[in-house]
Amino acid sequence: MRDSKAFTIGLGLSALLASMAVLSQEPATTSAPQKAPVQSQQPVPSTTSAPQKAPAQSQPAVPAKTSIPQKASAQSPQAAAAKATAELTAADLEAFLDGVMPMQLERGNIAGATVGVVKNGKVLFAKGYGYADVEAKKPVSAEDTLFRPGSISKLFTWTAVMQLVEQGKLDLDRDVNDYLDFKIPSTFPQPITLRNIMTHTSGFAEVAKDLFVKDAATMKPLEVYLADHIPNRIFPPGTTPAYSNYATTVAGYIVERVANQPFDEYIATHILQPLGMSHTTFDQPLPPSLKPLMSNGYVLASDKAKPFEVVQAWPAGSVSTSAVDMTHFMIAHLQNGEFNGARILRTETAELMHARQFASNPAMNAMALGFYEETRNGHRIIGHAGDTVCFHSDLHLIPDAGVGFFVSYNSAGKGEISNRTELFEQFLDRYFPYQVPTAAPPESATADAKAVSGLYIVSRRLQGNILEASGMLGEVRVSGTADGKISVDAFKDFSGRPKKFSEIEPLVYREVGGQDKLAFKHNESGGFQLAIDYPFMVFDRVGWRQSKFFNYCVLCGSLGIMVLALILWPVNGLLRRHYGKKLHLGASDRRLRVLTRIVCAINVLFVVLLALVLTSGDGATALNGIDGRLHAIQVVGVIGAVGTLVALLNALRTWLWKPAAMVSAASAGARSSAVTTSSGVTPELQRGNSRTFETLIALACLGFTWFLVHWNVLNFVLHY
Repeated sequence: MRDSKAFTIGLGLSALLASMAVLSQEPATTSAPQKAPVQSQQPVPSTTSAPQKAPAQSQPAVPAKTSIPQKASAQSPQAAAAKATAELTAADLEAFLDGVMPMQLERGNIAGATVGVVKNGKVLFAKGYGYADVEAKKPVSAEDTLFRPGSISKLFTWTAVMQLVEQGKLDLDRDVNDYLDFKIPSTFPQPITLRNIMTHTSGFAEVAKDLFVKDAATMKPLEVYLADHIPNRIFPPGTTPAYSNYATTVAGYIVERVANQPFDEYIATHILQPLGMSHTTFDQPLPPSLKPLMSNGYVLASDKAKPFEVVQAWPAGSVSTSAVDMTHFMIAHLQNGEFNGARILRTETAELMHARQFASNPAMNAMALGFYEETRNGHRIIGHAGDTVCFHSDLHLIPDAGVGFFVSYNSAGKGEISNRTELFEQFLDRYFPYQVPTAAPPESATADAKAVSGLYIVSRRLQGNILEASGMLGEVRVSGTADGKISVDAFKDFSGRPKKFSEIEPLVYREVGGQDKLAFKHNESGGFQLAIDYPFMVFDRVGWRQSKFFNYCVLCGSLGIMVLALILWPVNGLLRRHYGKKLHLGASDRRLRVLTRIVCAINVLFVVLLALVLTSGDGATALNGIDGRLHAIQVVGVIGAVGTLVALLNALRTWLWKPAAMVSAASAGARSSAVTTSSGVTPELQRGNSRTFETLIALACLGFTWFLVHWNVLNFVLHY
């Protein structure tokens, strides 16, 4: 869901927003011979397996990613009829992954990856692939090598919150301001609660600045960071999902305050130690005992390694962990809070945490408390993804099958496809095959496709600050076809072609030949709202003033005219001098014309300076520490905006302007059409050309100023 970044004014920000792919592909289905399982009591090597229980019967629960939600006890006829082509055993899984993972690393220019799979309370498989350090040729170990799973860290924060809920120290439905030592403004009548935060319906705008910092020495205490970075509240709580790292960090700080213990220590004491996760920590920098185990992070494996990424909002994403440690965490949640006799949550608390809590559309996936549904292949699946600049990870739990799947890559790679999505979908299709049910489109399909077509803006966006335009630049386009199908330009298959979606019931669409779903409904303003497979954000249709195409025309057209005016200014002067032509302007009109060109130069300079500042940083810290420079640039922008009055006055004067030659001729009684300048150009023609071009310049300055004001580019409150 990215769009062109060629049109400056906050364009660099879109690359910082996390985005997820919704992709599908058929895997191979050939079984492999099974090896004898390794005893679970032995130390877990790079490849780990354990004795298995009899496979659990598949009873599809609430489908949310691929089909209309059902009751948990209802079994899909298609899933029941489907016969497995491969049994999920350690040997078959190793053969499958040994075929897929090296291919992905090579194809994507990825240094290394780590995978952990659990089944029926045991570690079924854990193995590292590729290199943790390319230069040193250090291989990845599933047991010892640490990866950064990014936002999967949030699941530890949510688990800590639920521990305190079951102890009666926290209330999911109480105003979070009651737990804080700073105040979140009361923008709406409804207070923000922990339930809102855990379902990503707090209503906060996105926060990008200082999410990452250059090194641990520059980190601020949680309370200072949170009080200084309160984002705008753009939706009433409990109404609109909009993913928020800031809100999660608030929850982590609440854990710290209520438990009267530093957040990192609380997680270590109450979650990591009971689960035997000795290779996991929130600490930044890493403890000396774990630092040598940390995998390097890469953009491309062929590039140099990047420095350790330091997350300022650490409850939202600072965990360093191994695949084997993550298998312990997955088992604990699959067993409703218990791992090897240690219990981190009561059964009823874990069940509440895993249950559906909020769905923007009942036909789609829902948020649980922290986890989100990503159901596929007839099974209800809950999980979470995580991204830093370098590391990209997924965690999936299939409760009715007792299966958990974790994967993390230490490189962004080429980014041509989502490797983790491809991998998990192939895993599901191999071990949980599923026949997508057929559905005839409703009679209104063609009309519905036409009705929902348009541009949509994502709810997870910056708003009310200098980078608000980044949301507009990321708008997605829904297009209908004559046969009643639709496509969304941002949703592509593994070959890079836009997916087609067919209506399976009124305003609910499923991918043609796949399982991905879209659903539309009317929002509170009466416009259409688009829900996708990921329930932590939605898209609302925009009007013409918010449309990126209209704004592209305004911005690019305005800049184009102003640049043309600056180019023609000296060129015309040289041509007039060369051919002996004169410009019949009075002194005041001449000054106005010069000032108008200066205003154009100021506006163009503003764009150039803003683009340079926003693109001069490095990665996720690019927006840190630039407030002073942005304020200085905004002053330039304000001068240009005020100068629009000069351009308008100059255009007005051209409509009132009468060259001296015309006045003299009129007083002598001559026809104005017979009056010519010494160069042979009539004053009427000179006046007409001047009117047209000066009016265009004035409109360009006015359009540019409207753009800056409309999108808050000149807002001096830099909370972004």
